[in-house]
Amino acid sequence: MTGAEGAALVAELERRYVCVTDEVALGEWKVALLRPRQADELISEADFARDERLPYWADIWPSARVLAADVQHHAGAGLPLLELGCGLGLVSLAALRAGYDVLATDYYEDALLFARANAWRVLGRAPETRMVDWRAVPSDLGIFHRVLAADVLYEPRYAAIVAGAVARTLAPMGEAIIADPGRAAAGQFVRECADRGLRLVSAEAQEYQDGSITQRITFYVLRRATG
Repeated sequence: MTGAEGAALVAELERRYVCVTDEVALGEWKVALLRPRQADELISEADFARDERLPYWADIWPSARVLAADVQHHAGAGLPLLELGCGLGLVSLAALRAGYDVLATDYYEDALLFARANAWRVLGRAPETRMVDWRAVPSDLGIFHRVLAADVLYEPRYAAIVAGAVARTLAPMGEAIIADPGRAAAGQFVRECADRGLRLVSAEAQEYQDGSITQRITFYVLRRATG
């Protein structure tokens, strides 16, 4: 993305949305993320009636903050990385900063635009992006050394859907990290992964606190059972 293209994208998003900028602290690194003012303003009855889509992408969730803070310290070294449900792009831009070759995916086209815009604003470059429905992962999406996702198990049915997406995209010697704030589907997700040949390497939790918000974010680290 050129400077002119990045500036034009930001201008287009600011024309279409009432935008605000939030500063996210990832340790000593401060990231200014552009986002729509209120996610609730983006709710579409037509989208929900069609497939129960809600604009979760437009918020900066604690799990994404914690995962991004961790990923920025990885040694990406050009390795291919996939983010499932990139939202505003915080985790993907941290992965870009760490040196990964990033493909950011989401089920909302505008999430992909914000992810690209935020990466350009913060880093001066943007990840590759693609709209992906986890229920039907494209056959040409590829496989990845790292597969990341933050707070994507918010409905019980996503346990099997996300496990299937990870199994479909994780390279034989790759590693997936799913950051979860204690959703009810997390245990079933781990079982669904095992059914698909993925083993749980670790499940370590850390506390996230921001004012009155306190969550325990667990990193579920998964690899191929034969890897």
